[in-house]
Amino acid sequence: MGKTLLDKVWEEHTVRTLPDGRTQLLIGTHLIHEVTSPQAFGMVRDLGLKVLYPNRTFATVDHIVPTDQRAEPFSDPLADAMVKELRKNCAESGVTFFDLPSGNQGIVHIVGPEQGITQPGTTIACGDSHTSTHGAFGAIAFGIGTSQVRDVLATQTMAIGKPKVRRINVDGKLAPGVYSKDVILHIIRHLGVNGGIGYAYEFAGSTFDAFTQEERMTVCNMSIEGGARVGYVNPDETTFEYLRGRPYSPKGAEWDAAVARWKAVASDKDAVYDDIVNFKAEEILPTITWGITPGQAIFIDEAIPNPDDLPEKDRATAHEAIEHMKLTAGTPAIGIKIDVAFLGSCTNGRLSDLQEVAKHIRGRKVASHVKAIVVPGSQGVASVAEKMGLAEIFREAGFEWRGAGCSMCLGMNPDKLVGDQLCASSSNRNFKGRQGSPTGRTMLMSPLMVAAAALTGEVSDARKVFGIN
Repeated sequence: MGKTLLDKVWEEHTVRTLPDGRTQLLIGTHLIHEVTSPQAFGMVRDLGLKVLYPNRTFATVDHIVPTDQRAEPFSDPLADAMVKELRKNCAESGVTFFDLPSGNQGIVHIVGPEQGITQPGTTIACGDSHTSTHGAFGAIAFGIGTSQVRDVLATQTMAIGKPKVRRINVDGKLAPGVYSKDVILHIIRHLGVNGGIGYAYEFAGSTFDAFTQEERMTVCNMSIEGGARVGYVNPDETTFEYLRGRPYSPKGAEWDAAVARWKAVASDKDAVYDDIVNFKAEEILPTITWGITPGQAIFIDEAIPNPDDLPEKDRATAHEAIEHMKLTAGTPAIGIKIDVAFLGSCTNGRLSDLQEVAKHIRGRKVASHVKAIVVPGSQGVASVAEKMGLAEIFREAGFEWRGAGCSMCLGMNPDKLVGDQLCASSSNRNFKGRQGSPTGRTMLMSPLMVAAAALTGEVSDARKVFGIN
């Protein structure tokens, strides 16, 4: 009987089975940032221990770092202290730190791949739920809590139960103007925000085969929003070409050996799955969220649903969402006025996202009442985008061009919604208060849909705004 990628990686990294049935799993790569690591470093010190394998740990700053005023000290003393604490911890323990002056700082889930640190067949852990992003490379990547960050720092292992595997096949060709963000929102809409609990999601099918590596990252990034702690795609030539020549990728003869190893880790053709779900790419349209969970999503040509028409288990949350979002059931999604447009985050702050939007907005202007910001996912993304002239296109259109960081994806830095502002966002979560204001409202969508909303000042069908057929 064939094995899945998860089976193979799990077996290779199992240290032992613990008395409670969980696995003590070797973590090949540990990624850390300024928010969830300070307490963990403190706990390790209190135990009289040290970072066991500093060469397997990599750090950057992303969550709390400001995206406009970048000179230190920051105006927020807490942010300033957290960055300095991480800098000190990395220096003392010998951990590689992609610091602000390095030119390689950015969101941890963008820095790891672009440096070639994220590789197929390994295990990755990070104190951030969207660590599932790295599964796009055929890694098994977990978001972990602070106590587990402590465990990994001190032992390079952690205790975890092995999930079941659900294969999600998406076959066919997406229509023009439909993107990987629409695919994952569609999947979560149908399987539910809790549908993946206890599962790893293996994304497969001809649609995924045709996706770029960055498109795969977008989907795996949001696996956690569907309840799956892990999401992955089997590595292939697209993966290998993305990794070729990156700073931490194998070189020379080691490259050939690595590719052979990476190919072997892919799921066998006769692998057995705990569940299989199928979707057709042709049936997916540009998708947006209307509520307070990523699963409360509709196609752009649909209306805000009536909670009483939904399955009984969904009605209470839907009523809560309608009230929070200040929407009326039956209102068409198109035409809902927005106040803010945010293009960035570990979901959609990559170079390809900026390229796709810049291609369409040249010569156009952001609506006068909209605050629009672009936040490259890393300094590397920003540097390339600036050299390509993308930054200037965004500035001329009326977007603010910011420094790299998590920014308005979450309310841990100065980029926050104010009052009940409504934000068209390329990020991954639309929970109440997620973007910094308790009454702020978030609608998730693809980067081009964010751009369409920014230009028109309201939720719009990007295909019509930009003449995409």
